Amino acid sequence: MLNRSKYALIVLLAFAALPATTIAHSLLQPQEKKNYLTDYEADKIRDTQDPGERIRLYISYAEERLKQFQYELARKTPEGRRGDILNSLLNGYVGCFDDGTDEIEVARERQVDIRSALQLFDKKGKEFLAQLQKINKNSPDYDMYSDTLQDAVEGTQEDLHDIEAALKELNPAPVRRKPS
Repeated sequence: MLNRSKYALIVLLAFAALPATTIAHSLLQPQEKKNYLTDYEADKIRDTQDPGERIRLYISYAEERLKQFQYELARKTPEGRRGDILNSLLNGYVGCFDDGTDEIEVARERQVDIRSALQLFDKKGKEFLAQLQKINKNSPDYDMYSDTLQDAVEGTQEDLHDIEAALKELNPAPVRRKPS
């Protein structure tokens, strides 16, 4: 009888400890890459140290997601998971664009000159916004991605505001003149 109660106690403690070990294991897992970047893209971002170059990479990845979205919209024979694909591409675009905007703060902290990257970011962001706003709202599939599209438009507008503020804030460095 004593052995049975010891055995029951051990089994009970083992099952009680299982959730704790699962939680500890999940906390010790390394940070996963962002789900909207391919392994190659994530490696490229990680290997690039300059915030201006990172902004350029994020711009190109955002542009690629937007082109893929437009391609999927134009397809005559859509995929079975069309709504998932369209939403995923728009979310990927938003993620890339937002991460590019986050690099502005990194550049401020490091005191890196990113004016040329910001000018490109501003120009491309306005192009992206115009493309998003031109998407046909009368499309039969519009209901599948309308919320995500609205989020993309609003997010792009907010990020453009941040980019424009950064452009105003980051005035060119003063030119040193030679003494005459």
